[in-house]
Amino acid sequence: MKVLVVGSGGREHALCWKLRQSPHLSELYCAPGNPGISRVADLVPIPIDEIHQLADFASDLKIDLTVVGPQLPLTFGIADEFASRGLPIFGPRKQAAELEASKVFAKEFMRRRDIPTAAFEIAHDLAEAKRCARRFGFPVVLKADGPTDGRGVLVARDAVELDADLQQFFETRRFGAAGGRIVVEQYLEGSEMSVIAFCDGGRVLPVAPCKDYKRLLDDDQGPNTGGMGAHSPAGVLKSDAAAQILDRIVRPTVQGMADENRSFVGVLCASLVLTSDGPRVLDFNVRFGDPDAQAVILRMEDDLLPVLAGGAAGRFETHRLRFRKEASACIVLASRGYPGKPMRGEEIQGLDAIAQRENVEVFHAGTAVKDGKVVAAGGRVLDVCATGPQLRDALKRAYTAATVVHWPSKILRHDIGRELLTGAGS
Repeated sequence: MKVLVVGSGGREHALCWKLRQSPHLSELYCAPGNPGISRVADLVPIPIDEIHQLADFASDLKIDLTVVGPQLPLTFGIADEFASRGLPIFGPRKQAAELEASKVFAKEFMRRRDIPTAAFEIAHDLAEAKRCARRFGFPVVLKADGPTDGRGVLVARDAVELDADLQQFFETRRFGAAGGRIVVEQYLEGSEMSVIAFCDGGRVLPVAPCKDYKRLLDDDQGPNTGGMGAHSPAGVLKSDAAAQILDRIVRPTVQGMADENRSFVGVLCASLVLTSDGPRVLDFNVRFGDPDAQAVILRMEDDLLPVLAGGAAGRFETHRLRFRKEASACIVLASRGYPGKPMRGEEIQGLDAIAQRENVEVFHAGTAVKDGKVVAAGGRVLDVCATGPQLRDALKRAYTAATVVHWPSKILRHDIGRELLTGAGS
């Protein structure tokens, strides 16, 4: 099969790495890709938002399956464009992608379908948002309605922070049109984790649970980011809770979308808080999370290609996915200044040395080639991932490997999985 992966980050590198292992694969392309991906796929210089060009490419080369990594092309309707040309694609159509593209739609959908989530109100201006926040009390969560690459969520812990945060939404317009209206939400206490499932429009194939770490700094301090680390198993989920999440959240979401003529094909990722009253949805992604994907894919035992091809065709050929018992961990190496204005252009040392390590994989997230050298070219730069018999082993390998690569502005969290290993989160 000829396969095209759309995207250029660590998630797409992990997808290409896994797809390359399939005996069903004949040719693998990635648009636009990155230097790391170039080792396992042919790069195609088409931006992710040029959906007509991507469709032209897939049509001209008779691509058998296209897999979409990031949210943006899904929001722009890439699945609709491909479907109109009879091109197989694994990813939700534009109406289904609204589950991630609009926080307001997602919250109102959950209320309609009785899917457990935090209490919320919608605000269209600063004064209305302030009134809503005071009704909930502190801390209170503020979410931009539209896409913000994971940065549009602020937590105000007192009145002073509330005023400053609301200024960012409605006065300085930090989030642009995405913050024109916001969700004001009750703050939920509990452990956070992600539950991922593949969907073919009706059936659901659960993926191994994963815990990701959104905050920039240790001990969950600092601003929200796209993700600074992840591990699988999640380590915070009991079997009865897993069944409850599938029955109360994942399957009702897929069924509800179908009932509302928004049939969901692709990856559904629910970010959850495990509260004392049970699991609650923070928000949905309509594609693999990043770095959730990297951690989960390392454990996947099945051949990924026929699974995704079956989903794109609307009929999974398997009833469950198989995952290795070993644990996996992913440590994100970023550049100083992320998630604002990260340092760029610094040469990365040690990539060849880290490639020699057993049970370690390095996925490129934000790199480029300059004068023949690999340089940091984004906020999140590299994902250092490892597997091991237990989570402790995987984390130790990943953190040890992370010391091998270096550039002057490298930053990382040092506490991924720490709470679980010390017993506080088990």
